[in-house]
Amino acid sequence: MEETLSKSKPVWRLMLVFLVPLILSNALQSVGQLIGSIVVGRWLGVEALAAISAFFPLFFLAVSFIIGIGAGSSILIGQAYGARNEEKMKAVVGTTLTATFLLGLALALIGGIFAREIMGLMGTPPNIIEASAHYARILFWSLPVMFLYFAYTTFMRGTGDSKTPFYSLAVSTILNILLLPVLIFGWLGLPKFGLYGAAYAAVASTVITFALLLVYLGKIKHPLQFDASVRQHLRIDWGLLKLLLRLGIPSSINMILVSLSEIAVITFVNRFGSDATAAYGAVNQVASYVQMPAVSIGMAVSIFASQYIGANKLDRLKDVIRAGIILNYIVGGFLIILVYLFSQNILSWFITSESTLLIAHSLLMITLWSYLIFGHAQIITATMRASGTVLWPTVFSIFSIWCVEVPVAYWLSHYSSLGIRGIWIGYPAAFLVSLILQYSYYRWSWKKKRITRLIH
Repeated sequence: MEETLSKSKPVWRLMLVFLVPLILSNALQSVGQLIGSIVVGRWLGVEALAAISAFFPLFFLAVSFIIGIGAGSSILIGQAYGARNEEKMKAVVGTTLTATFLLGLALALIGGIFAREIMGLMGTPPNIIEASAHYARILFWSLPVMFLYFAYTTFMRGTGDSKTPFYSLAVSTILNILLLPVLIFGWLGLPKFGLYGAAYAAVASTVITFALLLVYLGKIKHPLQFDASVRQHLRIDWGLLKLLLRLGIPSSINMILVSLSEIAVITFVNRFGSDATAAYGAVNQVASYVQMPAVSIGMAVSIFASQYIGANKLDRLKDVIRAGIILNYIVGGFLIILVYLFSQNILSWFITSESTLLIAHSLLMITLWSYLIFGHAQIITATMRASGTVLWPTVFSIFSIWCVEVPVAYWLSHYSSLGIRGIWIGYPAAFLVSLILQYSYYRWSWKKKRITRLIH
């Protein structure tokens, strides 16, 4: 971790070392979710898969809060780590752990008690509402521990350590895959939980992995191990909490509004029939993997920039931005070229219908290249966020989605000859506008500001 701020190695090389485990972590998480869906869908049936799927938007909404707070804590930890202020790092950890636990407890009580009512408000079909509410209730009750685990992996990345979170996620994914059939079908003398075995497997794998992570951090004497010096900070420092919320709430709001925009977009897609809806699902699956490098590079840039700000090495920020942009176009470009070359084969993993495959292929051709623009904007935004500038980058992101992507998708799909292809034009249009706005603010306003540490 010490070499993150090293002068002897180029920033791009340090960032690449940090980036590989981060990209693998994101990919591994998607693979774990995919395997879980396959097991439930193939062996328990469509209704069981629907019961789980009905809960996903609600779970994403709950997790978006902790992701926002985690983003704020990683910036503060990165700055404290760069300043070599171990006491302040532990204060951030203590406040974040206490706040996330209390938030998880509040959501667990609300969700656990009112799960059925909440699923009903979401319009869950009557034939799956009981199963979906029971599944939701299990995961809601586990949120306090899940939130603590998510928070701790974020802390690791804030210190420049992306390997430990990757290893812990690998352990969690393997445990989840092993426990799935055991708990679903009642192997090894255990009760047969059926659909709910998937929820219990997710909870058990997270709890076991979190315990192992804490033991491992203690063994290697990690600066953020859960020792007496961290435990004495397990209280809310209201000044730090206010700073965490100022940094984190805009990220959470942005995530929520992004998810709502996807709901709006799918209503446009549904007008063109079930083939179009299936094509939308397949294209989104491919796009989720294509944008992983961009998202991961954005996280890396934010952490490296926050560490250099903490170390008062502001002259290195331009190196961080340059390295991020180069990696975005090389790594992202390589992946996009591969998908373009083998797009038909890749889409056939998800689609068997020839007509649906043709729709999906045409949509992929329209939007795929623009994820390089998305990544470029992410890097500019991440640099500004690392200094505590979060409001305007969030406003620009929301504007590009709700004032460009959604209206363009609506107008072109409803009032032009492009049909469904017009919906996908909304994505590159939004990415281009976002990059222009983010870069303009970065160039003409942010660069002229005096950058200082958020914590001292």
